[in-house]
Amino acid sequence: MDISLVVVLVVALALFFDFTNGFHDTANAMATPIATGALKPKVAVAIAAILNLVGAFLSTEVAKTISGGLIREGDNGVRITPVLILAGLIGAIVWNLVTWLLGLPSSSSHALFGGLIGAVAVGVGFGAIDGSVLVAKILIPAVLAPFTAGLVSFVATKIAYAVTKKRERDGFKRGQIFTSSLVSLAHGTNDAQKTMGVITLTLIAAGLQDAGSGPELWVIAACALAIAIGTYSGGWRIIKTLGRDITDIEPAQGFAAEAATTATILASTHLGFALSTTQVASGSVIGTGVGRKGASVRWRTAGRIALGWLITIPAAGLVGGAAAFIAGFGLWGVIIDVVLAVGAILTIFLRSRRTRVDHRQFHVPQPGVFVRPKKRKKVGTR
Repeated sequence: MDISLVVVLVVALALFFDFTNGFHDTANAMATPIATGALKPKVAVAIAAILNLVGAFLSTEVAKTISGGLIREGDNGVRITPVLILAGLIGAIVWNLVTWLLGLPSSSSHALFGGLIGAVAVGVGFGAIDGSVLVAKILIPAVLAPFTAGLVSFVATKIAYAVTKKRERDGFKRGQIFTSSLVSLAHGTNDAQKTMGVITLTLIAAGLQDAGSGPELWVIAACALAIAIGTYSGGWRIIKTLGRDITDIEPAQGFAAEAATTATILASTHLGFALSTTQVASGSVIGTGVGRKGASVRWRTAGRIALGWLITIPAAGLVGGAAAFIAGFGLWGVIIDVVLAVGAILTIFLRSRRTRVDHRQFHVPQPGVFVRPKKRKKVGTR
C-alpha cells in the first residue's frame, strides 16, 4: 500500500474533523452572548472564527500531548500506522456529526481520543496507549474541568448579582463581547492543537518527521484555517441547546459563564491538558443557572449532556475500532472505510435538512443596548 496516499487521506480527514470541531464547538463561546442579545448571531460566529484562527498559533503544548504522549511511537515504543490514525479519525468524525445532529454538546476532543484509542487497541493492542498520559491529561481533566468551571461560574454569578442593581445588569452585555472573545481565543489555543497533534503523529508514523518533534508551521496554519472556517459555519443546533435549553440566561450570567470558561481552558492549555472545552462551557452555564436566584436548570437536558460526556470516548472508540478492523484487510479495506465514512457523513447531512436550524431562528434584541420600556402617555380628562 502506498504510504503517501494514506498520509494524504489522513491529513484530509484530520482537517475535515477540525472543521467539524469548529462548528460543533462554536456554542462554547457564542451561545450565551447570542442568547442574551449581546451579539447578533452572524457577528458572533465571525468573531469566534477570527479568534480561533489567532488562538491556534499561540501554543502547541496540547498538540505535543497527542503527538508524543497519548500514543507511543518511534523506536522506543509501539509504532502506530497512518492507517490506524485514519480509522481513529473516522470514529471521531462520525460521532461528532451524530451528536451535532442531536444538538448534543458532547466533546469533539473526547471523540478524537476515543476514535484513536479504539483504532489502536484493535490494530496494535492497548500497549500502544500510554495509560499514565490518558489518565493524567485526559480522564482526570474530563472529570474535574466541568465541575471547576461550574463552581467558578456559580461564585461569579453570585457576586455579579450581589454587587449590581437590576437596572445596571444589562451593561454586562458589553462585557460579554469581551469575555466571549476570550473564550474563542482560548478555544483556538486548545482544540485546534488536537488536530495538529494527529497530523504530526501521522507524519512521525510515516517516517516523514522525527519522533518527539512538534507540529510544522504548515500543519499549524492548515489546522487554524480549518477550525476557523468550521466555526464561522455555526453549529446552530448546539448553540440552541447550550444557550436556551439548559437555563434561561441573563447578561450577568453569560458574563460569569464565559469568564469561568476562559480561565479553565487557558489554565489547562498551559499545563498541556487536552480537556473538553464543551464540557467546560456546559459546566459554566449550569453553574450560572444554579447561582442566579429564581433561575431554574433543566436537569433533564443537563442529564442528556452528561450522558453524552460518558459515552463519547467508548462510542467513538467502537467506530474507530470497527474501521481499524476493516482497514486490516489492506488497500480495499481502506477504500471501504473511506466509502462508508463518506456515506455516513452524507446521510447525517441529509437527515439534518429535515429539521433545519440556522441563525434566522435566533431573534435577539439589538446587541449591547438596554431598551427601556416606553412610558404610557396619561390620558387627561376635560
